[in-house]
Amino acid sequence: MSEDLSRLRGESVLVTGAGVSGRAVVEPLRRLGAQVTVTDARAESLAPYAGLGADTIVLDDLVTDPAAVGRFALVVTSPGFRPDSPVLAAATAAGVPVWGDIEFTWHVDRSGLYGLPHTWLVVTGTNGKTTTTSMLASILDAAGLRAAACGNIGLPVLDAIAAEPRVDVLAVELSSFQLYWAPSLRPDAGAVLNIAEDHLDWHGGMQAYVDAKARALTGRVAVVGLDDPVAAGLARTATAPSVVGFRLDAPVTGEVGVADGALVDAAFADHAVLTTVDGIEPPGAAGLLDALAAATLARAAGVDADAVHRGLHAHRVGPHRGGVVAERGGVRYVDDSKATNPHAARPSILAHDRVVWVAGGQLKGAAVDELVTDVAERLAGVVLLGVDAAQIAAALARHAPRVPVVVVETGDDDGVSRQLPGTSRVLAPRGATADDVMARAVGAAASLARPGDTVLLAPAAASLDMFTSYGHRGDSFADAARRERPGPAEQTDGPGTC
Repeated sequence: MSEDLSRLRGESVLVTGAGVSGRAVVEPLRRLGAQVTVTDARAESLAPYAGLGADTIVLDDLVTDPAAVGRFALVVTSPGFRPDSPVLAAATAAGVPVWGDIEFTWHVDRSGLYGLPHTWLVVTGTNGKTTTTSMLASILDAAGLRAAACGNIGLPVLDAIAAEPRVDVLAVELSSFQLYWAPSLRPDAGAVLNIAEDHLDWHGGMQAYVDAKARALTGRVAVVGLDDPVAAGLARTATAPSVVGFRLDAPVTGEVGVADGALVDAAFADHAVLTTVDGIEPPGAAGLLDALAAATLARAAGVDADAVHRGLHAHRVGPHRGGVVAERGGVRYVDDSKATNPHAARPSILAHDRVVWVAGGQLKGAAVDELVTDVAERLAGVVLLGVDAAQIAAALARHAPRVPVVVVETGDDDGVSRQLPGTSRVLAPRGATADDVMARAVGAAASLARPGDTVLLAPAAASLDMFTSYGHRGDSFADAARRERPGPAEQTDGPGTC
């Protein structure tokens, strides 16, 4: 399905969001002959767009007159804008089509504006998207294909399509936001790795979140994680002509799985061995599932088994995804700051025998009771920080009451732990930076740990309540862990141990 973009010549198009995705759409829109206006909440973010030939307007000024949105022929939105945001609601009310940046990119690629259409291999899921996309890119590179990892992994898909020298195959990581705004997308192969509660505040509920993820399965080959019950359920409803599942057990016909220490393809070949499990990074069940998904997508694109083997064994895990950042006194410090929801935190915790868990941040509507129940036996202690620390502390009180819990607060907080039984407090000074708070969290975790334990940052929550990104949060943890003496637990109260 492709739109005739020639209709945009001479028309006014509004781009909402002046970030990376907004910047990427301006040049092709102008190349199509459109008159481009960019809007953003921050006036300073709009400054560079004058040099790109686009008009600009501050978002508040635009939405004070909702009728003004009706003068545009199309709105291309950055993925973070919710459907009920005032500017998009005004566009819908005025009958103006709203496309996400991926929807626009799909139509641009199909139109031939940058040559022959590219091969799209799409990766989505609640967890493991970036690792799977990186693995897939490594396999495509090993196969000698001109490929690029793009999308939510960092490089805008439009930039990958317009790149010189040309790439032919796109390993595209897509979030639920991007997929929501891309109803026309029909990838050559698309994978849903897993689905658990996440971004429910944005989507308004679990079913809407699942429906957005399912848009990855509308192309030629649908790939689903069979070990995840929600993703496996999508295998029955996927509209793709071919549906291939992957699992950690031995595969049956039509699946890719694991048998006798090897990845085995029973979907595109007759139980062909792709590679050995040993040497795949990251190790453990979560990394192996990502490797299975990447291998399946590559096989759907015609990549041979040898390239799958070489690509997976050449892959190295990225930062903030479960790497050891320090070891001192027999205690390992592990940074999995990318575990930004309970579903991602679970395998991270279960990969270690005895854990002092550092967690907290923005839960985004997700519940943590099931996570706490699943991991309680592994917990030697818990240190909590961030805006939703009290929710996690309450779940721990219900399901792991014997585990010592420390809540790190600042003088600016409301003393959220004071009404929670079984918790201790560590106080950071009023006005303390996020790095100061993390240093005290690491200090509290070090006090709870004993030789052989792992102090694990697997927050189960987003980072933006305190940090600029999950990367900043992970770097802050690593910096504190590498100090000879982590930030001290200077002030405590309550019955717990610190």
